Amino acid sequence: MPFFATFRSFPRSYPYPDVRRAGQRKVATASLPQPASTARRAVNPWVIALTVTLATFMELLDTSIANVSLPYIAGGLGRSFDEVTWILTTYLVANAVVLPMSAWLSRVFGRKTYYMACVALFTITSFFCGIAPSLNIMLISRVLQGIGGGGLAPVEQAILVDTFPPEKRASAFALYTVAIVTAPAIGPVLGGWITDNYTWRWVFLINIPIGALSLFLTNRFVQDPPAFEAERKTARQAGRLKIDVFGILLIGLGSAALEIVLDRGQIDDWFGSTFITRMFFIAILCWIAAIWWELKTSDPIIELRLLKSRNFSIASVYYFVFGFGLFATTTMIPQILQSLYGYRAIDAGLVLGPGALVITMLAPVGAQLIQRKIVSPKMLIFCSLTVISLSMFHYSGFNLQTDYNHYALARAYQGLGYAFFFVPVSVIAYSELSPAQNNRASSLTNLFRNWGGSFGIAFVTTLSERRQDYHQTITGAYLPPSSPQLQNAIQRTTSYLVEHGYSAADASRAAYLRYYNQLADQTRLLGFMDCFRLVGWLTLAMVPLVFFLRAFRAAGKAPAGH
Repeated sequence: MPFFATFRSFPRSYPYPDVRRAGQRKVATASLPQPASTARRAVNPWVIALTVTLATFMELLDTSIANVSLPYIAGGLGRSFDEVTWILTTYLVANAVVLPMSAWLSRVFGRKTYYMACVALFTITSFFCGIAPSLNIMLISRVLQGIGGGGLAPVEQAILVDTFPPEKRASAFALYTVAIVTAPAIGPVLGGWITDNYTWRWVFLINIPIGALSLFLTNRFVQDPPAFEAERKTARQAGRLKIDVFGILLIGLGSAALEIVLDRGQIDDWFGSTFITRMFFIAILCWIAAIWWELKTSDPIIELRLLKSRNFSIASVYYFVFGFGLFATTTMIPQILQSLYGYRAIDAGLVLGPGALVITMLAPVGAQLIQRKIVSPKMLIFCSLTVISLSMFHYSGFNLQTDYNHYALARAYQGLGYAFFFVPVSVIAYSELSPAQNNRASSLTNLFRNWGGSFGIAFVTTLSERRQDYHQTITGAYLPPSSPQLQNAIQRTTSYLVEHGYSAADASRAAYLRYYNQLADQTRLLGFMDCFRLVGWLTLAMVPLVFFLRAFRAAGKAPAGH
């Protein structure tokens, strides 16, 4: 603590220094060279960790908090629902463009300066989103908000890696895990509550006090580490921080096109849409060109050469799988509960709460297991992947009579797996990297996690509808309109409705509609259950990768010879 650090700085031979001695000591101390990092070392690392996590939590919350408010935003701005869905798309596109470039931007402008600029831009544009009088102004504000938010998570992870020594990083990653898992989970709940009790504009305006507090704390406590500043100075003197216009254009255009394909694909019928087809080919061509360009450039925007490290490349795959499974289920569960069980947005969001609570409680436990060398990171990953896959198979057995408690317990079961997954993966990701590579590595790891989330959402959105159509076709073949059982059921329902005041024609239509809706609900649920099953198999398929991880020292350094 700063106070005790200051108290310990007094020499023991002068417990009660008089004025003369104090003056002599002041002169003598002033003549000695003072290290620039003295004040920095006096700051508790956990103060820095909580400071940078605050803004990241705010940004990740914003990726999901506006989802449930879209119908209200459409009404408030006088636009159709399909038009206002671009409020989500524009944010995700801008976020995806900036995220892979965040390491390079933090080197160019300085990590603290860039981080504070991102927080300031995110906060200011949140205000303009909240007061937007038209959809055009809202979309422009959301683009700028996405640009500001795209740099927060990668820079935070880099700050955590450089703030904590290797043997203490697991605890820092536990805090980061809580932020990136809890924020998307509580977003729909908080967004629904704010919209129901106040107005949709407060979904954006709530960011302003949080952003202001984050700016104050960041300016007060966060500093760029000396090694990072020295590396920036050396790179600048060597002329390696020049603006790579071609690389920026390729990565930016490729990221934007890919995000549009993933976010709008199902809405626009994928390759049945000329627009989506063009975006897909632009994304593929730009990323192929970007990879070729970045590998031949001496100072690339994205350091793809880090993937030569076996541990880092395997960890990157795990980051993708983490984002895929987490965001796929976080999107799918509220859809199931709202469309098939009649839950409100708030109630559906509350089902996600137990999973976030389990992760919040157990992620620090996983960190301690690693730091105290009780369990190896490889064993934790093995066990957590197994638990996650089993939780997906557990989901896939649900039916239309499954109640809230079963869904909440299943989510807690899933959270048990993720609680012990992200921390060891993060430790392994940086195990073979030098401190100079940490900043670039954070951009890549967050890029894979972000891609995993985007692919996961697109996967469940598309597959659930395709599988519903499949099950409806199969079920319809076994239950034709001429089926005696179906006709008897319709006749009984028609008679019941006639007895309660319906006309014969209306009662017959209502009876047919009732059984058609039951068929649609059953087949829709089967489509969702197929999604859970496939996510479970994908997660289980990642287990063998654990055996290809290289052993590393507890302090996080690469073993000799690697």
